[in-house]
Amino acid sequence: MPLAMKTLPLVLSGFAALTAVAQPALTVYNQGFAVVRERVPLDLKAGENLVQFAGATAMLEPDSVVLRDPAGRVQVRVLEQSYRADVMSQGVLLALNEGKLIDFVVRDQNAKEYTVRGKIVRSGYNPGGEPAAPIIEVDGKLRFSLPGEPLFPALAGDGILKPTLTWTLGTAQPAKFEAELGYITGGLGWQAAYNLVAPEKGDRLDIVGWVTVNNQSGKVFENAVVKLMAGDVNRVQPTAPPRAMRGVVMQEMAMAAPAVTEKAFDEFHLYSLARPVTLRDRETKQVEFMRATNVKAPVIYVYDGAAMFGTYRGGMMRDPGYGTQSNKKVWVMREFRNSEDNNLGLPLPKGRLRFYRRDDADGRIEFTGENELDHTAKNELIRVKTGDAFDVVGERIRTNFNGNNRQDFAEEDFEIKVRNRKTEPVTVRIVEHLYRWSNWTITQKSDEFTKKDAQTIEFNVTVPADTEKVVTYRVRYEWK
Repeated sequence: MPLAMKTLPLVLSGFAALTAVAQPALTVYNQGFAVVRERVPLDLKAGENLVQFAGATAMLEPDSVVLRDPAGRVQVRVLEQSYRADVMSQGVLLALNEGKLIDFVVRDQNAKEYTVRGKIVRSGYNPGGEPAAPIIEVDGKLRFSLPGEPLFPALAGDGILKPTLTWTLGTAQPAKFEAELGYITGGLGWQAAYNLVAPEKGDRLDIVGWVTVNNQSGKVFENAVVKLMAGDVNRVQPTAPPRAMRGVVMQEMAMAAPAVTEKAFDEFHLYSLARPVTLRDRETKQVEFMRATNVKAPVIYVYDGAAMFGTYRGGMMRDPGYGTQSNKKVWVMREFRNSEDNNLGLPLPKGRLRFYRRDDADGRIEFTGENELDHTAKNELIRVKTGDAFDVVGERIRTNFNGNNRQDFAEEDFEIKVRNRKTEPVTVRIVEHLYRWSNWTITQKSDEFTKKDAQTIEFNVTVPADTEKVVTYRVRYEWK
């Protein structure tokens, strides 16, 4: 028995246009995509049904679409699906009228209007690529621009005003229910940002964390329930990613407390906004998601005089000339533990850290540096560089080398100087890389050191105000 066809009326294209009947739900990933879930009403007859949903995003991944009965009572088969995102625009209408004559409205310098008749030789519209200049024939001559504002014929049956999904659905029995439509889309993403404010003196600071949701999907989500997924989810990268939509970015600040709740989810962390939000197309929305005060985060000075050498490999390095370069920059770093006893203890999604200090003279904050934070679990130690010291400088010199390719050992002497031009003492971590070989022994040293790994040692020294501290050591490598 053949399946019956149900054709539903539609003003534009001959189908019934479905719209979502409940607030949408979004799970936005910090990798530039999202999962969209909406409820749409279906009134199906037994057999085949031709149904259209106008209101998808412009960056939907068609093969990710899931249409189902959330209650599991109705079995719906998607026999065929098509997706169109070429919504009506001047470029699309120019393309639909290529080879045809249309009128163009021209306004002169006195704002008087008149029409010019022209043939569209080339529209210039190039979906997914860079547009080309249109070619219009006017009075037997070609123009590489529009002679005026185009006047198009009435909207053709092939045109759509919103990105549209069209399905041929099959069902064994009549059914009327609210289906769940789910799909993955590009154009939606989020990121975290942290503002850290410290007093002019001291190692305590306050932290305010923001999540910023960016909607460039081509769709407005009214009163959406939003979740934010933090973590590195594996995705197969497309060979030609969708072109980002252009436009003015609007920004809206929201400060409701508690604004965000967090929980572990699979191998990731899921943050849920406490209240529905409206995400307009080409809009950026921010919500405060964490606040911490009196976090202990001391300033650390690190002098890595051989850092410019790059990656240290484990192979033998017998070249006498290697390792003699030096830099003078002393890094300024902040270090704090993401723990409850340090007034934190929340899994922190990756984002930008901005550091400020409050000037005691006028109470205003001044920007002192920034860096990137990776996904950081609870109780982990965070150490980030905020800049280079102005009044603390280093110098690293090799004072002796004894060895050649014929010997089974090499000895090397280094002198590291750290000068403190501040009015108070500072503690500096001097990092040294024993890059020649993993079989080494420190035979002479001026100060105690800590072995950090197989080829790194660290001297922790205090440098009084306006003085210089000199650290020396001799390392012996055995090639045997």
